[in-house]
Amino acid sequence: MPQCELTSKILDYDPKAETGLIDSAYELAQQAHSTQRRDNGEPYFTHPVAVANILAGYRLDVSSIATALLHDVVEDTPVKLTEIETRFGKEIAGLVDGVTKLTRLELQSDRTKQAENFRKLVLAMSRDIRVLLVKLADRLHNMRTLHFVREPDRRKRIARETMEIYAPLAERIGMDAVKTELQTLSFTQLEPEAYATIQARLNFLRGQGADVIDDVRRELIEVCREGGVEVISVTGREKSPYSIWEKMHRRNVAFEQLSDIMAFRIVVATKADCYAALGAVHSAYPVIAGRFKDYISTPKSNGYQSLHTGVTLRQPRNQKIEVQIRTEEMNDVAENGVASHWIYKAPEKKVDGSDVQRFRWVQDLLEILDDSAAPDEFLENTKLELYADQVFCFTPKGQLIQLPRGATPVDFGYAVHSQVGDTCVGAKVNGRLMPLRHHLENGDQVEIMTARGGTPSPQWDRFVVTGKARARIRRFIHQEQRQRSRDAGRVELTRAFRQAGVDGSEKSLEPALKALKVATVDDLYIAVGNSNIGPKDVVHAAYPELRQTPRAPRMVPQMLPRTGKPPTRHDHDMPVTGLVPGMAYSFAGCCHPVPGDEIVGIVTTGKGITIHSRDCQTLAAFAATPERFMDVDWNYESVGKTSANGKGSGHTARISVIAANEQSALADLANAIAKQEGAVNNLKIVNRQQDFMEILVDVDVRDLQHLSKVIVGLRGLKLVKGVERATGG
Repeated sequence: MPQCELTSKILDYDPKAETGLIDSAYELAQQAHSTQRRDNGEPYFTHPVAVANILAGYRLDVSSIATALLHDVVEDTPVKLTEIETRFGKEIAGLVDGVTKLTRLELQSDRTKQAENFRKLVLAMSRDIRVLLVKLADRLHNMRTLHFVREPDRRKRIARETMEIYAPLAERIGMDAVKTELQTLSFTQLEPEAYATIQARLNFLRGQGADVIDDVRRELIEVCREGGVEVISVTGREKSPYSIWEKMHRRNVAFEQLSDIMAFRIVVATKADCYAALGAVHSAYPVIAGRFKDYISTPKSNGYQSLHTGVTLRQPRNQKIEVQIRTEEMNDVAENGVASHWIYKAPEKKVDGSDVQRFRWVQDLLEILDDSAAPDEFLENTKLELYADQVFCFTPKGQLIQLPRGATPVDFGYAVHSQVGDTCVGAKVNGRLMPLRHHLENGDQVEIMTARGGTPSPQWDRFVVTGKARARIRRFIHQEQRQRSRDAGRVELTRAFRQAGVDGSEKSLEPALKALKVATVDDLYIAVGNSNIGPKDVVHAAYPELRQTPRAPRMVPQMLPRTGKPPTRHDHDMPVTGLVPGMAYSFAGCCHPVPGDEIVGIVTTGKGITIHSRDCQTLAAFAATPERFMDVDWNYESVGKTSANGKGSGHTARISVIAANEQSALADLANAIAKQEGAVNNLKIVNRQQDFMEILVDVDVRDLQHLSKVIVGLRGLKLVKGVERATGG
């Protein structure tokens, strides 16, 4: 492109542009690169001119286009940055320096150093986004000429870097057209066979119905006019080969199973016309359920606004298509992203880096970088879709919180502050009350409701995903368990010393500490509370003279739960094997084991054997006393006999249910359990909010298989949002 042509293109959209800067930059770059050639043999100077031309197409300011012309001068020629600053000023010199640093970054082979540089440089360029715009235009032209590079490995390296970093960055700032072209050009190098196959299929479909897009386009115009909406334009296109390939992999489907190869865009004058056009399209065609998205009322973080819907064309085509509806300004933002903001500025108003700071997506980018713990972690998060494993949510005041995918409001609360997480009692997501186990999505606004004196729930540990939340919750659970054990141990020891008629003060306990090999009195209380040490053992350790000749232990028969009468059981009738005949046993109330679970027995002084599930969290408290563990298993012959009548046999399991807060909820739950031949033993509402409630239900079942049927039956209820077994603490 000749110098006069470039200048003329700029003056077309900015008549007051300072073209002298462009002329000077053009001449300096031409002179500096005069001896250099590109891989295709052309003069190197054709590259900076092509980059400048791309930016002029986005109607960028003079400083950006001058930077495009000079962006390789400092890196590849003897010209110094000080000379750029002297001739063109600090603003252009700063932009050239930013692009130069990004270019040097690409040459880094060490991943750790590359990660560190990338993090710093993204922070730097976020202060003036024009650095990124120049770099994207530079990369776009390099990708358009990548086929001239002779070394296959170098081509693939550049293509992979473009796919993993530059295409996602273009998407992040809303430049969809640049993102799509970068992805397509990279795809041809990285997966040439897949690209050729998909392109061949598209060519075949195009040959089968060459007039489909034009026919549907005219049909949509007529549909809108019949609905009283005047359209500015309707365009149709096939989706890009890369987007088709990516969708095939994500959904694990063949090309023939894709339903939205074609997409149509309706551009109208006003926001009201968007919704009117949507109504006209929905009235004319069958709507595909679940495909409607309103990005006008809730824009994407990069400023994208549009209505999306999916419909099925009329017979005989019966083909599914995607329809996007937006205004001209929305369309420009969708195609050009941040670059479109220059179009709607008054020509006389100068654009600078600080002005760009007010755009929301820039603030998002800064927050994302601030939240990344390490540079290599940040670089990893930029791969493929740029933060594909992350979700970004907002506080009511607009603060951006970065979380792993699958994070819940509890994770969000702990990310804001540990105290917020600890005292969380409920959450509103986008203004609606949601369960604390709800999975957050990108762009959600989350308000955490707290209560003074609130504490973490042990159940949270089952669904939180962040290390900070899990560590904080487990620490609290551990402290709570110690405190409960301490209090219980103190009560038991007080009773034991009173019954023995001796002093039970803490001072009197000191002789027992050495004998029982316990460090402190608190540890002694905890050991007694955990049943690791019996209260009488402590009394005898403190007062050895009270020891008596040991007597044979008295076996306490187990009492039936409802009648209160001693059971008359033969060995073969006991539901558990591995016990001494006549030994007392009971099933743990913390994990509620049922036949089919792997179980273990714990010897408890004065209580016989307590049967726990092997995955019960309470077992950790007995880790220091392995001698108390007993090998037991289910007596499936006995279990089979008690189950022969087809009813629940008294084995109680506990399940946690999240259900809509409706009047019929409890009745529906009970009926569903009864239909599966279970029986409600106990029921407790542990959390009730305006929209939902969390319920713990103890259900009598025959075995694990029966319990699974009960859970499946509950999940089939419309009002039930989630069901899981509550086990282990």
